[in-house]
Parts: sequence; C-alpha cells; structure tokens
Amino acid sequence: MTKTAFVSIIMRVVLGIIFIFHGVDKFQGISNVEAWFSSIGIPGVLAYVVAAIELIGGILLILGLFTRYVAGLFVIILIGAIITAKLSAGLLGNGQMAGYELDLGFILVSLYLVVADRSPFSIDSFIMSKRSV
Repeated sequence: MTKTAFVSIIMRVVLGIIFIFHGVDKFQGISNVEAWFSSIGIPGVLAYVVAAIELIGGILLILGLFTRYVAGLFVIILIGAIITAKLSAGLLGNGQMAGYELDLGFILVSLYLVVADRSPFSIDSFIMSKRSV
C-alpha cells in the first residue's frame, strides 16, 4: 500500500467519524436545528435531510461504500452551509458564530475523496475488484 492510499484511508475514516458526530448531534436537537434552519430562510424539513446525510454518509465513508457520491454530497452541504449561514461571520468567525475555515478544510478533503483513486480497505474497492474478475 502506498503512502497516498494510506492517507486516503485515514481521510475517509476521519471525515466519516466527524460527520457521524455532526449527524447525531443534529438529530439529538432536531427541533432546534429545524427552527434554526427556518430562521435563516431554509425550509425546516431540510434539517432532517442534512442530519440523515451526515449520519448515514459518515457511516458509508467509514465503510468505503459510495465514497465519491457521499463526498460529493458533503461538498454540496458544506457549500450550502457557508453561503447560507457562515459567510457573514467571515473566515474565522465574528465572536458570536464560527467562521467557515473548517468547512473549507472539509470541502477540500471531500473533493479529494471525489477524485482520488479508490482506497484499499473499502467496500467500493472490493466491489470493483469483483467486477473486473
């Protein structure tokens, strides 16, 4: 296994863990998240959609299943979060709200996972190796 493949695995698993925690956190306070979404002009029902994508997507990333699609969804969600909620706070935040610097980092990791070769120790890699036989 190359160094790049090893780092890809770490990036995929760690990003998956981060998004699982974010999804669980949203579901634990879903009524507050739904109200907050509504307060910034986003339909409240999208709170459930985002929480589900974060939770299920995080699990799928750890498993390495549909990695490119999940990472692409994360890019869309993160760009949406920056545009709708964090842009006005600035890159580093404004003292009342976090900035979007971490979102940019997560976008870069997600974009890498969208375009990178399939990492070993993933279900995607296992499926593709079975197809080529």
